[in-house]
Amino acid sequence: MVVLQLPSIHLCCLAEKKKDCWSKPASKLGESSVTYRRKGSVQQQQRKAHKVNLEISPHRAVSAVRLMRIEFGGAFADLLNEKGKGSGENEMGYVERTLGFCTRDLDDRDLRLVTDIVGGTIRWRKYLDYLILSLCHDPNTFSRMEPLLLQILRIGFYEIVKLDVPSYAVVDENVQLAKISLRPGAGNMVNGILRNLILLKETNSLPSPRVEGDDRAQARALAILHSHPVWMVRRWIKYLGHEEAIQLMMWNNSDPSFSLRANRGKGFTRSELVSRLETLKVPYELSPHLDDFIRIKTGMQSVIQGGLLKEGLCSVQDESAGLVVSVVDPQPGESILDCCAAPGGKTLFMAACLNGQGMVTAIDINKGRLRILKETAKLQQLHNVITTVHTDLRTFPEDNCVTYDKVLLDAPCSGLGVLSKRADLRWNRKSEDMEQLKNLQDQLLDVASKLVKAGGVLVYSTCSVDPEENEERVAAFLLRHQQEYSIDSAERYISAEFLTQEGYYFSSPVKNNSLDGAFAARLIRHS
Repeated sequence: MVVLQLPSIHLCCLAEKKKDCWSKPASKLGESSVTYRRKGSVQQQQRKAHKVNLEISPHRAVSAVRLMRIEFGGAFADLLNEKGKGSGENEMGYVERTLGFCTRDLDDRDLRLVTDIVGGTIRWRKYLDYLILSLCHDPNTFSRMEPLLLQILRIGFYEIVKLDVPSYAVVDENVQLAKISLRPGAGNMVNGILRNLILLKETNSLPSPRVEGDDRAQARALAILHSHPVWMVRRWIKYLGHEEAIQLMMWNNSDPSFSLRANRGKGFTRSELVSRLETLKVPYELSPHLDDFIRIKTGMQSVIQGGLLKEGLCSVQDESAGLVVSVVDPQPGESILDCCAAPGGKTLFMAACLNGQGMVTAIDINKGRLRILKETAKLQQLHNVITTVHTDLRTFPEDNCVTYDKVLLDAPCSGLGVLSKRADLRWNRKSEDMEQLKNLQDQLLDVASKLVKAGGVLVYSTCSVDPEENEERVAAFLLRHQQEYSIDSAERYISAEFLTQEGYYFSSPVKNNSLDGAFAARLIRHS
């Protein structure tokens, strides 16, 4: 998968904010843009001495700064890193440089709260901004609001409206955060706005847009109510219908569940994984679709801290991705090419299926991510059946005359099937991206098709629910290659609930509970 990254910047210290340090022009709700000016070197920004503030809850300070980094600094809402602390030991460094002070270190409870607040605030950003704007009364107050102040308000609104945190705690602590990190006047503003919000909530008088008027007006209202970009809402209503589009947005806004795959390449079975989870007191559910998979709704921090990932005993991988591997159906002794391999979840699962016989060649354009894949393969004792190649797939055939038994093209896509886990992705995607992605997908499919042996298999997959990236791309490919390729139904490899009329694999977050959205088409090469 391709991930679009924003340029990394250093945040100026808002504790000593001047009027020209940050400016925030008027923007659409939830789709903020900023202009910023660099404030010297990192060394100049760092404090001469650490200033620890024990009055501010560490999870609120970290949440505010992490939200700033995600929205303006190119960081990601990655809540599943190894240390479970965002930037690890650098977390308080970011807090200190941004707020002008640091807090005590995060404990396990704080980490869970940061995960909940950051993920939820990002998901509900458009709706939260609508409420904030409604209570500001003057649109200029909202459009000119300092970014840190806006993040503090978003956190407070999210806690009051969506988490039902005691109102007194939300007001008191967010007011303190605004006063200490900005100035007393900012705290007074937070106090007034949050108290007005509490009054409106207690009297069931929260502002709410009406879903009425023409299609565009209804889409705008639904985009606010369910906190998605308007273009996504209109697109989903077009392809899914009104009700299913709403259900999909509700799924995207729900707390994500995760799946763990036992690493059979290391001789670690699902039953052994169950035993470890029971020891860690992590609730689980066996996957009904895949023998190596287990579902967990809570307890990911315990899994991380218990060393299961670090020891290479299991991987975090959604069942929807595992079912793509089922469609590939890797068999011992086969040569398999994974065209856009990084970060490598499918590569590793396919390699584990080979039982030490055969080879998965993993190519990717991103050298750093490919290096991580190589290290993970060694950790999981699969390095003997995985070869990594740093290259652009579009030029790979020029220097390669080898063909493969099976080729998987897990194409760069919009990621519209994984918005529950990737909370920030909805705000990073634009409607214009879709045409560019479709053109890229067509190019990559044509190149990948040249690398399949006669009689071999080409699997095209995405983590999107959009038919233009899925069925339409396959249909266009078959028109260009009708003498060479035909559809091989996936019915032998997946259960009927995932099978489309055309014989493709498709998992829907709405229809297949607990799974992300994904698609795969299995194609046979005749000549």
